[in-house]
Amino acid sequence: MTDLTDLGVAALRDGIAGGDFTAVEAAEAFNANIAAAGVLNAFIVATPEHALESARKVDADRAAGKTLGKLAGVPIGMKDLFATKGVQTTAASHILEGFTPEYESTVSQKLWDAGAGMLGKLNLDQFAMGSSNETSYFGNVISPWRRCDGGNAAMAPGGSSGGSSAAVSARLCPAATGTDTGGSIRQPAAFTGISGIKPTYGRCSRWGIVAFASSLDQAGPMARDVRDCAIMLEAMAGFDPKDTTSLDLSVPAWEAGLNANLKGKKVGIPREYRVEGLDADVAKSWDDGVAWLKDAGAEVIDISLPHTKYALPAYYIIAPAEASSNLARYDGVRYGLRDLPDGANLQDMYAATRAAGFGAEVKRRILIGTYVLSAGFYDAYYTQAQKVRTLISHDFKNAFTECDVILAPTTPTGAFGLGEMVSDPLAMYLNDVFAVPASLAGLPAMSVPAGLNREGLPLGLQIVGRPFDEQGVLNAGLAIEQRAGFTARPGKWW
Repeated sequence: MTDLTDLGVAALRDGIAGGDFTAVEAAEAFNANIAAAGVLNAFIVATPEHALESARKVDADRAAGKTLGKLAGVPIGMKDLFATKGVQTTAASHILEGFTPEYESTVSQKLWDAGAGMLGKLNLDQFAMGSSNETSYFGNVISPWRRCDGGNAAMAPGGSSGGSSAAVSARLCPAATGTDTGGSIRQPAAFTGISGIKPTYGRCSRWGIVAFASSLDQAGPMARDVRDCAIMLEAMAGFDPKDTTSLDLSVPAWEAGLNANLKGKKVGIPREYRVEGLDADVAKSWDDGVAWLKDAGAEVIDISLPHTKYALPAYYIIAPAEASSNLARYDGVRYGLRDLPDGANLQDMYAATRAAGFGAEVKRRILIGTYVLSAGFYDAYYTQAQKVRTLISHDFKNAFTECDVILAPTTPTGAFGLGEMVSDPLAMYLNDVFAVPASLAGLPAMSVPAGLNREGLPLGLQIVGRPFDEQGVLNAGLAIEQRAGFTARPGKWW
């Protein structure tokens, strides 16, 4: 029998439905891989029995001739930002360590209803703040990839969804949930040679997801390929009356609509993204992507997104401002950590709890956010950033009068080593320079693997689409995937 952990979502779903193997066999295979890969630190909590219990139900339903769900028997990883009933949910922060929700997030419930099982809660940057998975209270996630230079430097898996990207790439799960605020699905997908899509803002409910920046946060899937992302997204998406930002739209049949023939489509290449000093390997992969989409029948045109250079500064005002507001709820009173020094008053408890519970990067962003929202600076910074955000949205709207999708690199470089950027926050923030604009505009955007750089590390190409046009994004991604022929995988050193 083929090693079941080499199979993706579609192959597992179809194999279980066809009786080629059981759901329990699949769950056991992935549970074993997780147990053997502790050094990667991809999971904060493993939940092998949850996966097995779901698998037993699927096998029983199949034996009874019942209709199976879209993800029946597929065990997945759940980013530890999604509330899971009865299972610790921490957002990778000490301030929530030990918190066990009495409720289930809407997205995770949809996945369980579709027949998926949970292999465990995946590590991430604390409160989703980071680009390397080095800010987690529970330790760094280590990428399964290594440079081909003969060294053994530990590589960053990207962030904030670094546990998700590492686990999918290392065959610890066939797919995982991620969240994307400014590139936190796309950047880690690019770093580890997998696919990941951020849908249009509002496609997936935010209810039950620990909030970072409410006007930006969006859940999405990370998987081995485009088809698996489409299958996952169908199960995750849908209107939720509990979320006021949820889109009241039907969920399209994205998997059935996959079509790599792009004849009649126009692909825009934003000239502002071809920045001075762009990494040569990244530039080549971008040129390859252009050729692949032309081969798929698309017409490629130059476009302009003139306010691109302001996207990153605007993002790092808006996102910290919203984080400052959202994280004010962690006060040591209602849930989570409480640090109560002897003789302390209420203000002392607030200060001690937050000092002990939040990591350095979270504190940095709270301070930035509180500053830009303060009297005298609100108009100078926050209001101006929101105006820039509107201009960026208009840039995309204008561009989409000329083209159907936009092609750009996902990241300015391949993966970097753990520790190489942690002392330079600005350099770390620049890693999201190509991902942030689509987030500010709330657009669907996807990263697909395009090849390896000179260091033997994956590079990703990003497709950005019109609002609600996930199908167009997935189709362009599929066209690239078929032509890139990316089959590389990390050598198993762990």
